[in-house]
Amino acid sequence: MNYAEAKKMLDKCGQGHVLAWWNKLSKKGQNALIEQVGKIDPKSLAYCQKALKAGTTAIDNSKGKAPKVAVLKGKKLADAVALGEKELKAGRVAALLVAGGQGSRLGYDGPKGCYSIGPITGAPLFYFHARKILARTIRYGRTIPFYVMTSEANNEATIRCFEENEYFGLNPKDVFFFTQGMWPGMTQDGKIIMDAPGHVFMSPDGHGGLLAALKRSGALADMKKRGIRSVFFFQVDNPLVEIADPAFIGYHVANKSEYSLKLCAKRDPYEKVGMPMQFGKTFRMVEYTEMTKEQCERKGRDGKLYFLYGSPAIHVFDRAFLEREAGKPMPLHLAFKKIPFVDAKGKVVKPSEPNGYKFEKFIFDVLPNARRAAFLAFEQKDEFSPVKNAEGDDSPATCKADMQAKWRRWLAEAGVAVKAGVPVEIDPAYALDAADIKSIGIALGAE
Repeated sequence: MNYAEAKKMLDKCGQGHVLAWWNKLSKKGQNALIEQVGKIDPKSLAYCQKALKAGTTAIDNSKGKAPKVAVLKGKKLADAVALGEKELKAGRVAALLVAGGQGSRLGYDGPKGCYSIGPITGAPLFYFHARKILARTIRYGRTIPFYVMTSEANNEATIRCFEENEYFGLNPKDVFFFTQGMWPGMTQDGKIIMDAPGHVFMSPDGHGGLLAALKRSGALADMKKRGIRSVFFFQVDNPLVEIADPAFIGYHVANKSEYSLKLCAKRDPYEKVGMPMQFGKTFRMVEYTEMTKEQCERKGRDGKLYFLYGSPAIHVFDRAFLEREAGKPMPLHLAFKKIPFVDAKGKVVKPSEPNGYKFEKFIFDVLPNARRAAFLAFEQKDEFSPVKNAEGDDSPATCKADMQAKWRRWLAEAGVAVKAGVPVEIDPAYALDAADIKSIGIALGAE
């Protein structure tokens, strides 16, 4: 794209102001702006403007019912594991990681996946995810391709982290990096916000953007070529997640589900997690902000919360379902934020109040489109301890404590007692569970 083409496109979209400071930019600045404009899709602009005009419409969730959530035990658990292991041994399972975020909330300047979380080694979050995939690959003798969605802001640093760590033992040919899309920020009247005279303010399009990104990058085609049927989806900030868990894979396949969700009991009625609800024959994810006080506190016949199970974003998708949904438009969620902007004199202003909108897509918005969906319960202490905050709940300190508590349970189950206060860390490629530890017959000299 050249200047004339950019001007024509922007003028047609009513965004001619993007080039208002063109003559004041250096040659390098002009080239950078043209490159950025070339990535903006006019259809996407119209889509955002339409969302702005529509605004945020309140949805009536009062008739929502709690879905049936399975708790696998005994023979049902054994059957699910057997079916899941069959899929893994056949090479029909892939892992899909959402890792576009930065570690800024943790005081870390870099991709969140590079953040140090190993209690002893200081290994990054990526290490624990990759080593679990390696362990499953070794156990079942078939490759589990690893698809990692990054953002423009952290893609290079993420790839560099994998390269410097020799892909944590994985074959580089089986790790597929791709970037999520970016949306320009807009004012209420649909004008693109410039955060510098030669730069459009852009923000990631959310985890729901992975559908378009999977198709655009060729990742979906790669999955199909490899014969993948089930895609295990997870987020980068949870090192406790059991990636490609055979029981979950098997339960998903047994139910012929297109979209399966792992759910855990809420810690309190107002925990900030999405709640899947059933409306007739379909399901929809309801944000905690969209639930009434009565819904949050409602009790079932057993005395427990009626809407007990929330979603920590651990899913399994049918690959064909992802392909079907990748070409469809998704709802846009608006966030009114404080966005730096260029005033009439070309000066950058940092507003004290929200002045513009960011646009995001959420992956769970495709849940109503699934012909069949399945829900499986799990214990939070075993599989969910995210790193979101620098201190307090869901912080590095709580995550490290939960990781070690899980490993201590494994060791105790394997007959190994660890003295209180002694730090513990287990390489996932060395052991995925207590059975692995017991079978190896390790001797740690523990008391």
